[in-house]
This record gives sequence, structure tokens and C-alpha cells, in this order.
Amino acid sequence: MNLYRAELRRLGKRRFVRYLVAAALLVLVAIAVGTFLGNQKIGPAAFAEAERTAEAEYRAGVEWAEQWRAECERSQTGGAADTNRFPPNCADIVAPTRDMYPAEPYLPATFTFHREFPTTLYIFATLTTLVFFAAGASFIGAEWTSGGMMNLLLWRPRRLRVLFTKLAALLTGALAVTAPAVLLWTAAHWATAVWRGSTAEMTAGAWRSVALTELRVVVLVVAAAAVGFGLAAIGRHTALALGGVLAVLVLGQSGLSFLADVTDATYPEAWLLPMYWIAWMDSSVELTDWQTCAGQPGCVPPTIELTWLHTGVLMVAVVLLVSGVAAWTVRRRDVS
Repeated sequence: MNLYRAELRRLGKRRFVRYLVAAALLVLVAIAVGTFLGNQKIGPAAFAEAERTAEAEYRAGVEWAEQWRAECERSQTGGAADTNRFPPNCADIVAPTRDMYPAEPYLPATFTFHREFPTTLYIFATLTTLVFFAAGASFIGAEWTSGGMMNLLLWRPRRLRVLFTKLAALLTGALAVTAPAVLLWTAAHWATAVWRGSTAEMTAGAWRSVALTELRVVVLVVAAAAVGFGLAAIGRHTALALGGVLAVLVLGQSGLSFLADVTDATYPEAWLLPMYWIAWMDSSVELTDWQTCAGQPGCVPPTIELTWLHTGVLMVAVVLLVSGVAAWTVRRRDVS
């Protein structure tokens, strides 16, 4: 029997993986439906209604200002001016002007694909990354916990081939789910923009940017699955992988943040993983060294650009390190 095909079938039949992926897809569907229902296309009628609301708000503001000024003048005329409520000069209370009440803030929510879709990719990436990290950890962790890995190695004693065949099956599954899902996510929000918003400014360059971001999302999910798999293979338990990442995200990041603070490190944000997440999703992020200009009026602080390439190098290093340690532990340690 082909081990790769057998591992693909086993991945698809794992109830934890199926339920986890199904739950994530249901959440994504609910978000997409909520986005569709929560927006509407703005036409002449909606704009006219917004104009009427702005006009009403303007008139209410004028009326309030006139009443407030009249109360101020009565207070001063009576000789009991309340300086806590009114200014010294009642003439300072002026009515608002009409241009202070534009119609735009009173328009209903509308979905502009060019501006708002990149933000939705953050939601998609966060959810799918967490799901496939947990799925990857469970896929190998459950094997060690149940004893299935030991039994398999009796049939296929080549440990590294077994380990990396399992990893290949996992990554294939992650790719097979994530790639179509992100395309459906895009199609759903494009439909929202067509029927409930605007598709303006979507040039060829804008679509190229969207496609590259989606590609980075898929790579991120596959990398997360590989890291979850590797950590569980090292610890031989799903919970150890989840606990290890929690420790890195909470304790490790807190420690690095504190260390950067006490050492007055330049660009302390570069020590924080969220900055690399943003750089990966947005292609780049600019960091500013504010400490250089501390107490120096007129100083222009230096900046550096953290790009997706920096995050990519870090991601590859983590995946290779975790996979290498996992391979070493499986090869060297007693599997009984």
C-alpha cells in the first residue's frame, strides 16, 4: 500500500481535523454572510436621506448653540455667571456652519472592495493558521499518544521516511483546503462589493496585490501546519505543541519586549512577532526609532522597513529548525 495515499486518507478521516476545519469554514461563511447583510449599495436615495439627516443635525446644532448662548447671556445679566458652565464672553458660543455636517458620515455602511477586502484577509489568515497549526499537531501527536506510530514503524521501519511522508500528506491537505477556501473568500466579498458596495479602483495592479497577499496567506497556513506537526513530533503529544507556542507568544514575547525596553534597543518593535505578521500580510511595515530623538526638538527619527522577505526568512528558519529537531528526535530516541 502506498504510505502517502494512506496518510492522506487517514488525515481526511480524523474526526478532530474534520470537525475543526468544518467549524472554521462555518465561521468564515458566517462572517461573509454578515458582511453581505451588513452593507448596502449607496444610490441617490441613500445619499438624499443622508443629506436630510445632515441638515437635521445641522439645524439641531444651530438651535442648541443659540439656546446655550441665550442662557449664558441671562446668567451674566443676572449677575450670577457660572464660569464653570459658560465662557467669559458669551459671543464665543457660535453656531456651527453647514459644512461641518457633510452627508458622508450619515451614509449607510457599504463595502468597498479595494479598501476593505485586505482587512478581511487578516481574519481569514488568523483563523486558518490557528486551525491548521492545531490540525498538524494533532495529526502526529495523536499517533504517538495512541501508540499508532510505534505500530506503523514495525511495518515501515524507516523512521524519517514515515515522518516526512506524514508531513507531506498534512501539507497537501492544508494546501487543498486553504487554496480553494481563499478563492471562495475572495469571490464572496467580490459579490458583496458588486451587490452591496463598490468595485472601483480594482485595477490590474490592485488584483496583483490581492493575489500576492492570498499566496502569502496560503504559505503562512502551510508553514503553521508544518511547525505544529514538528513540535508535536518533538514532544510526542499534541498539548506540548500547543503549550509551546502559547509559551512563545506570551512568555517569550513578554520577555523580549522587556529586554528591548531595559536595554534601550533601537527599533524595539522588531523584536515582536506581530510586526512580522503585519509585514507578511501587508508586504512591508515601517518601524521608527523614536528613542533617537528623545528630548531633541526638530529631530527626524530614523526608520527602517520590515518586509515580507524578512518574515519569509524567519518563517523558513523556524520550519527548518523545528523539522530538523523533529527528525533528529524520531531518528535517535526510543519509539517504544
